Amino acid sequence: MSSIDTGTPPSAPRRKIRHRKVFAVLPTLLTLCNAACGFGAISIAAKVGPDHFKGIELITAAQLIFLAMLFDALDGSAARLTNQTSDFGAQLDSLCDAISFGVAPAFIMLQLIHPDHHLMDTIVQAPFNYHPRILWGIAVLFMWCALLRLGRFNVESDEEDSHEFFSGLPSPAAAGVVASFPIAVKELKEQLSIDGAVSWAQPAAQYLLPGLVILLPLITLAAAMLMVSRIRYAHLFNQMIRGRRSRKQMLQIVFATVLVFVVREMALPVLFCAFAFSSPIRALWERYYLKRDQTKTPPS
Repeated sequence: MSSIDTGTPPSAPRRKIRHRKVFAVLPTLLTLCNAACGFGAISIAAKVGPDHFKGIELITAAQLIFLAMLFDALDGSAARLTNQTSDFGAQLDSLCDAISFGVAPAFIMLQLIHPDHHLMDTIVQAPFNYHPRILWGIAVLFMWCALLRLGRFNVESDEEDSHEFFSGLPSPAAAGVVASFPIAVKELKEQLSIDGAVSWAQPAAQYLLPGLVILLPLITLAAAMLMVSRIRYAHLFNQMIRGRRSRKQMLQIVFATVLVFVVREMALPVLFCAFAFSSPIRALWERYYLKRDQTKTPPS
């Protein structure tokens, strides 16, 4: 008995549908903009030479570092708001941070303090100038510590999942410490060129500029060490923007606002250095007094 032909072709094997993971477009673009700012800062700072006495390029490079900090703050928030957080985004963020907050600030410091560029020359000369190899070594060490800090953060991200505190100085804050000085130097040089400036401003600027030649490499070195330390730092963005602000935090905001209003660009290095060095100073203070109190307490 022959089989009956129904006229319908045999059903083709069903094609498997691959569900591709949705690409987090907005957070990724913000992260890549962070890297673009870091690369732009490096390329612009590289234009500084012996004939660039005003150092406008370094000011622009420093401003790009702060713009990179803004993108770095926004990409994580955008990923959480759109529910698009992923391991890929976290790894890409660290790679971009390595450019903007590791390589770029170190190169800016190198260009600002380099004795051949004469960006810090004033009537009052610095007691000495660092050898270029020493400056290069400090810059490389800063970059290394930033890379170690970012790598450690990726591995220990579960420990910092509360987003309230960091273990070690965050690399954006360390970059802000370094990048704030070219902007402050611009303000100090403007005070020297103004005839009707405040009576104390010109003498202060005359002595602060040579002092920065000595202090900035040391501050950069200290910031590098703090990045790989275990000292706890507050996550200011999360605590002040998302959480409920305490009275102490409100006073800090008022103080920062008044300082910016009074000294303008000079407030940047003051505020960033205050954030970077207040935690280790407080830790040493508490450790010293706790140890002294324990030695004074008689055994029961």
